[in-house]
Amino acid sequence: MSVSQVFVADRGDAGLRLDLVLRRHLTGDAAATRSRIQGWIESGCVTVNSAVVSRVSRRAAVGDVVVAMLPASAPRPVMQAEDVALEILYEDDSLLALNKPAGVVVHPAYRNTEGTVLNALLWRARDWPAPQRPSLVGRLDKLTSGVVIVAKTAAVHAALQRTRDMEKDYLAVVYGRVTPSSGEIDSKLSRDLIDRRRVRASSTIGAESLTRFERLAHVVAPRAGLALLRCRLVTGRTHQIRVHLASRGWPIVGDPVYGEPRWSFVKDPALASALRAFPRQALHASRVTLTHPVSGERLTCEAPLPRDIGDLLVLSGLTGPRRLGRRRPERTE
Repeated sequence: MSVSQVFVADRGDAGLRLDLVLRRHLTGDAAATRSRIQGWIESGCVTVNSAVVSRVSRRAAVGDVVVAMLPASAPRPVMQAEDVALEILYEDDSLLALNKPAGVVVHPAYRNTEGTVLNALLWRARDWPAPQRPSLVGRLDKLTSGVVIVAKTAAVHAALQRTRDMEKDYLAVVYGRVTPSSGEIDSKLSRDLIDRRRVRASSTIGAESLTRFERLAHVVAPRAGLALLRCRLVTGRTHQIRVHLASRGWPIVGDPVYGEPRWSFVKDPALASALRAFPRQALHASRVTLTHPVSGERLTCEAPLPRDIGDLLVLSGLTGPRRLGRRRPERTE
C-alpha cells in the first residue's frame, strides 16, 4: 500500500536536486528523511512530468509536476546487534568512551545498515541491566577517527547534552601557512543550497559556530605549506572543523569534500606521494574532557594517534607521535 504525494515545483525548487525538492515539500513527514527519500527515488517511486526518475541528482524546473508514491508506513530500519570489536578507552555504570577508527560509520543509515559503531554497542549492551541502553553523545564523520562518548541511560544522555563545559579537542594536518599561530574562527555555517551534503561558511548567513585553533608545528613545504593544528570545538556543527579550516585557506589533508590537491606542489617525492595517497581527512578527535554527570568529577578520555596520521607526521617532519601530549618548539625545514 502506498500514499500519493503530488506537488508542482515552484521558484524555490528551481535548479535543486530532486531529493532536496522532495525534502522541502515533505518537511511535515517524519519518515521523509534524506536517506529514505533517496531510496524512494532510486526505487522508481517518483515521477516528474509523468516520467519515472531514478536519479536523485536530477534538477527541478519551475512547473515540474512531481508525484511521489510513498509507502504508507516507512518504519525505521531495525538496528541489529553485531559482534564487532570496540576499542574502549573508559567505562563505568553511566557512560563509556571508545576510539572510533577511520572508515567506520557511527550510526546506521540508508546506505550503511551494518557494521556501525551503534551495531557493535548494541551487542556489547546485550547483557546490560535495565534501563541501560547505549546512546551516542555527538558523532564523528565516517572518515574521522577518535573519541566517541556513549551514555548508558536516558538521564545520563540528557545531562551530557545539556552540559556547557565539555571540551572536545582534535588534531588536524592541514595545507597552508597557518598564521597567527593561534586564534578563533567564528564563521557562520549552513547547508549548501545545491548540494545538501556540503556545508558552507559565511560571515552573515547560518548558525553561529566557533572553533579555536593552535598551531603545534609546521614545515615550509614550498608552495603548499603543512601544519599540525589542535582544534577545540566550542560549538558542534556538522563538518565544522573541516569547513572552518578550509575557509581560512587551510584545508585538511585528504579531505574528499573540502580539500585541495596541494600535494602537487610538494617537491619531496616521498612526501608528495604520501599526501596524494592519504585515504581520508587527516582529522582525529584526540581528547574529550567532561564533568561526570553522576560523580561530578572531571573526566578526560584520550584516543591514541592512529597509525596513518602518525606516519604522515613523521614523514613530513611535523612531529613524532609520542610527542603530541606536550607543547614543543615549532619546526621549520
